[in-house]
Amino acid sequence: MSRLVEQIAEFLLRRGEMLACAESCTGGLIAKTLTDLAGSSAWFERGFVTYSNLSKTELLGVSEAVLAEHGAVSGPTVEAMGQGLIQRTPAHWGVSVSGVAGPSGGSPAKPVGTVWIGWSHRHPDGVMAEAQHFLFAGDREGIREQALQVALEGLRQRLESAA
Repeated sequence: MSRLVEQIAEFLLRRGEMLACAESCTGGLIAKTLTDLAGSSAWFERGFVTYSNLSKTELLGVSEAVLAEHGAVSGPTVEAMGQGLIQRTPAHWGVSVSGVAGPSGGSPAKPVGTVWIGWSHRHPDGVMAEAQHFLFAGDREGIREQALQVALEGLRQRLESAA
């Protein structure tokens, strides 16, 4: 994991860009992992743990309508979280995540292990945001670790392709 974080840091430092994250089911694990690297303040701008719907609305500007229609664990919500990161912070890149880590809280439509991960980027044409759906297996910690890995690998890939 440390090599992956180093690669992300190298891409961001080379460009003079900053990263922010908004986390729900990972509870700050992404921000913790990123800031474990010494010197991360040069490229990590801030992180939000937006566990409640109210925090998603107040801190990131996710509309109540999106939450009511799609729920907190959804592509539209995670995309809106990513857009809010870019619109409300000086960050150039964003990672957002929401899911059901368990052991309870799942439903037939969104079983335990359902996670949406989003990536956003400040672009000359506005904010580019996307989200992908994943269904991870395992216990709460395993689901959170898988979400962390996929979120950072997806960020690295996007940084690399934007180079």
